[in-house]
Amino acid sequence: MNFLDHLEALRWHLVRATLVIFILAIVAFIYKEILFDVIIFGPKRPDFITYRLLCKLSEKLSIDMCITDIPFTLISTSMAGQFTTHMVAAGIAGLIMGFPYLLWEIWRFVKPALTDKEKRYTRGIVFSASFLFFCGVAFGYFILSPLSINFLGSYQVSEQVKNAITIDSYISIVTLMTLACGAVFELPILVFFLTKIGIITPKFMRSYRKHAFIVNLIIAALITPSPDVTSQLLVAIPLLLLYEFSIFVSVIVARKEEKQKSE
Repeated sequence: MNFLDHLEALRWHLVRATLVIFILAIVAFIYKEILFDVIIFGPKRPDFITYRLLCKLSEKLSIDMCITDIPFTLISTSMAGQFTTHMVAAGIAGLIMGFPYLLWEIWRFVKPALTDKEKRYTRGIVFSASFLFFCGVAFGYFILSPLSINFLGSYQVSEQVKNAITIDSYISIVTLMTLACGAVFELPILVFFLTKIGIITPKFMRSYRKHAFIVNLIIAALITPSPDVTSQLLVAIPLLLLYEFSIFVSVIVARKEEKQKSE
C-alpha cells in the first residue's frame, strides 16, 4: 500500500470509531438524569461515596475529614448554556465509553504492519490499555474530583463573597480530572513500548526512583487544590504505585528481550 492508501484505511477506521462514539454520546444525551444528577453532580452531594469513606476513615484515625456540606450553587449565565453543556458532557461521556473501541480500531490499523513475534508481544494491548484508562478515570472521578470540588467550592476570601459556580466551570473540573488521570494511568503501556525499543531500562527507572518520588509529590500538590497533607497523600500513593508497576512491566519486557538475544 502506498501512503494515500494507508491514509484511506486509517480514515475508515477513524470514521467507524467516531460513529460508535457518536452513538454512545446520543445515549448519554438521552439519559441526562443519570449523566448529570447521578454521575456529574455526584461529587457535589455530601452523601457521595468518597465523602462517606472519608468520614469512616476519620473516625479510625481521629482526624476530622468529614464533609457534610458543600456550600455553593451551580448557575448558567447564557441562554443556550445548559443545552451546550448537555451536548459537551454527552460527547465526553461517549468518548470515555467508546475509548476501548477507538483503541481497537487503531489496533486493527497497526496490526497488519507487525510481525508474528510483535503480534504475540502486543496481544491483549487493547484490553490492558482500556483497563488502565478506566482505572485512571475512576481515580480522577472518585478521588481527585471530590477533593477539588470540596476545596474550591467552599473556599472563600471573605464571608461577604458567596460562591455561585458556573456549570461550565464545574464540569471542566470534573472532566479535566477524569480524562487527565485516564491518560496518566497509561504510563505502564508507554513504558512497555519504550522498553521494547530500548529507550528505557529497568535499571534506568530504578535509578530515578527517588526523583520520581519527588516528582509524584509535586504533581500531587499541584493537582490537589486542598493544602491538606492527607488529601495529597491520597493522590500521591496511587501515582507511586503506578510507577512501581511500570518498573515491573519494564523488567518483564527486558527479560524477554535478553532471552531472545541469547537464543
